[in-house]
Amino acid sequence: MINSYAGLDDAGVAIVAARAGADVVHNMYGRRLTRIDKGAGDFATAADVEAEKAILGVIRAARPDDAVLGEEGGQQGASDAVRQWLVDPLCGTLNYAVGNMLVAVNVALRDGAAAVADPFSGEVFFTDGETARVRRHGADAGLTPTPATQLVDVNLDPPFPGAPGFRAVDLLAHPGFVERFRPRVVSTTLALAWVAAGKRAAYVTDGGDLSGSVHFAAGIALCRAAGCVVTGIDGAPIGQAGRGLVVAADADTHGLLMSMIRSGCRNRT
Repeated sequence: MINSYAGLDDAGVAIVAARAGADVVHNMYGRRLTRIDKGAGDFATAADVEAEKAILGVIRAARPDDAVLGEEGGQQGASDAVRQWLVDPLCGTLNYAVGNMLVAVNVALRDGAAAVADPFSGEVFFTDGETARVRRHGADAGLTPTPATQLVDVNLDPPFPGAPGFRAVDLLAHPGFVERFRPRVVSTTLALAWVAAGKRAAYVTDGGDLSGSVHFAAGIALCRAAGCVVTGIDGAPIGQAGRGLVVAADADTHGLLMSMIRSGCRNRT
């Protein structure tokens, strides 16, 4: 049997895998789905599980020696493997479960290619690790970040590891924020893809080291390749020493947000 994926480069694998997952998510939309409780109000659905199976099928066929970390299936292969794929088969499960289409499918090779697929628009945002593009209707176009929309997505989902020093919700009440920006809450990696594509000016979330997260790795890779400014909420490079994420279309927007974050932190210390 001929392996149709054998000739794909890593970006091609990420695109095909993300699309395979997105097809499952799209096809199962609107059904009464079994929920799998994860505790603390979090859960997966049968769509999460089936989408991850579809993604893994592509990766295994294309890159059988690579390790995979999936949100639903956990670690497969050596955790210290040189090549590891990070998979979030349905980012925005809470949205999806109530009939909201703001969801994404994330596939990223650690420190390499990545893809974020929108199951309902059909768009796939992707990077080979150097350039960032979007594929829609069979054609590819480059991504150009811009702060023109003045829309900033702020992740308000718990937990809140930065509290009380930093809480994302407090940023929305900052006088400077409401003068310059308008908040949005998408609660999915689409928000990061939209910063890279110029549909959002910035994105802010609390958290720990998100660089290796199945939820964020693909979006981070995409934004970096597009030329966005990507740091932690303390302004430092993301990584083991950093926490959270601030992604902005340009340096001025990033600087304004960091100033508001820092002034808010000072006011609570």
